[in-house]
Amino acid sequence: MEEKTANIENKCGESSDRDNSFVSISNSNNVNNSIGSRSLNGLIRNEQSWEEVTIVVPWGTIQGKWWGSRNKQPILALHGWQDNCGTFDRLCPLMPAELPVLCIDLPGHGKSSHYPKGMQYFLFWDGICLIRRIVRKFNWKNITLMGHSLGGALSFMYAASFPNDVDKFISIDIAGPTVRSTERLVNNTGPAIDKFLDYEDLALSKVPCYSYQEMVKLVVEAYDGSVDEQCVQILLKRGMETAPQLLDRNGYHFVRDVRLKVSSLAMFTADQVIAYAKKIRCKVLNIRAEPGMNFEHPQVYEEVVETLKQNAKLVIYTKVPGTHHVHLVNPERVAPQINKFLLDP
Repeated sequence: MEEKTANIENKCGESSDRDNSFVSISNSNNVNNSIGSRSLNGLIRNEQSWEEVTIVVPWGTIQGKWWGSRNKQPILALHGWQDNCGTFDRLCPLMPAELPVLCIDLPGHGKSSHYPKGMQYFLFWDGICLIRRIVRKFNWKNITLMGHSLGGALSFMYAASFPNDVDKFISIDIAGPTVRSTERLVNNTGPAIDKFLDYEDLALSKVPCYSYQEMVKLVVEAYDGSVDEQCVQILLKRGMETAPQLLDRNGYHFVRDVRLKVSSLAMFTADQVIAYAKKIRCKVLNIRAEPGMNFEHPQVYEEVVETLKQNAKLVIYTKVPGTHHVHLVNPERVAPQINKFLLDP
């Protein structure tokens, strides 16, 4: 297929003093058929209505999938911890065709670059900075964010840190950053640092390789019922690659940065999360899956939602039956609420 490259900033009507090499698009997959959503003006979105996106950053690239028109500012969609932007592959075709969505692989996830050796992932702080980097490069205004799990927490944190820059955000099965007790945070500091250094020194020859079916089985078991085999196969499209030739092994390995497993240094106390919640002013849609994720401090979820209601322009809190990955396993259960929230003025 003929490769296409486009300057998204110019298409979106942004100022010409921005870095024009920031984004390129290639490998058009637009195919029109009867599957997916249809807008009032006849646009159709289906499971093939996206293009691969490359975003240049100082340490490499951020990769993603742009769904829909590139002539409009998109919704920025953020996936969960150790997932990738494929997590929205079944939801995006059900969303309004006239609303473009940019789903990105966070650093160290999917097809995006890993951080250089010696750097740690401070998931929430890194994510806020990445969103800000993208917003400033595109010169976007009044942005809309959509996130699942970690991605929802990043949307929350960005809306709190830049309350005048966010119009709406959607959070799926999370209210804010993961909460830990002060004692647990203190006790985990030393072990987390040692774990990080061990992962950093992990030799490539020790990276495990698996057959495709073994990988599917491993992920299904690791997610403990949150996803089925079909959903795992979607995530693995961007989550695995063939083993390097130098290993002289047949099979596949996970592409995510193993250092992402060291996440405890980026956690919050409940007081911190509530303080951030008080700063949010935009419209919020929070979708809680039932049973969804089991949180260590489940009462904080409700406390965050109630705090948001005191200051935000609008807070819609709804519950749907499903697992933590309800948007991927049963996207039809969340799409109606998301679409109404996005289309309402």
